[in-house]
Amino acid sequence: MMARKKRSSGGSLARYKILIYIILALFGYFVYRCGGSAQADVAKIDKLEIPAAVQGGSHRLIAREGYTLLYNTERLIPDWVAYELTALETEGDEPRGEHFKKDPEILGLQAENDDYRNSGWDKGHMAPAADMKWSESAMDDCFYLTNICPQDHKLNTGTWKKLEEQCREYARYFGNLYIVCGPIVENNRYGTIGDNGVMVPDGFFKVLLAPYYGKYVGVGFLFENKKGGKKLVEHAVTVDEVERVTGLDFFPSLPDDVEKAVESAIDKSAWKL
Repeated sequence: MMARKKRSSGGSLARYKILIYIILALFGYFVYRCGGSAQADVAKIDKLEIPAAVQGGSHRLIAREGYTLLYNTERLIPDWVAYELTALETEGDEPRGEHFKKDPEILGLQAENDDYRNSGWDKGHMAPAADMKWSESAMDDCFYLTNICPQDHKLNTGTWKKLEEQCREYARYFGNLYIVCGPIVENNRYGTIGDNGVMVPDGFFKVLLAPYYGKYVGVGFLFENKKGGKKLVEHAVTVDEVERVTGLDFFPSLPDDVEKAVESAIDKSAWKL
């Protein structure tokens, strides 16, 4: 009787290692795409992205499906635009809008397309179209000129765009991301454009907040209204620093001790900076 050939234990071990590797790889991909573990044990706070809003006078608060903004009816640009971006929303397939238009919510003076024509400045989105692909109405709303600022072309298509793309990666990683952005007006060095006198910002800010392993982490970015540096880390600052420059109060719904910790330091490992 012929003896049965002995199985190779080395082959079984190799197959076992490959199976474990596949399982770990799939788990890592799931975590990166869904942010499941990164947002664990963090209590949901409604409208967490909304800064402390000054209303009345020249400030008009407008809430839309995809974002909320505070519009300045004297400067004819937003004071800030805020929204939450989830991992699921980054997967939308709504086509990009094509037409910038006046905002029906503003009955008085506001920016118009003619103000930007031949001005030398781009129509820079604050809430970008690529973040609104999850909804037809959200996409349509982001082309209102109340969501737009005069922006340097090289900044708009360069580092600012790079940060917008990075925010979508952050939303996929953390599961959800709270974003506030807008213009910085200090010396008004660039004046205004158009017959309506749309103010050209001196720079721009963006602050981000995300759940991360049972806590919140925050980071800010500051840009001059000109071509930015090649690396985002060159523009990264604490949220406290953005508050100092803008005079805004971000994430006021957080408990005071949490807000202080989030805004005073940058967790560079969380933000991959």
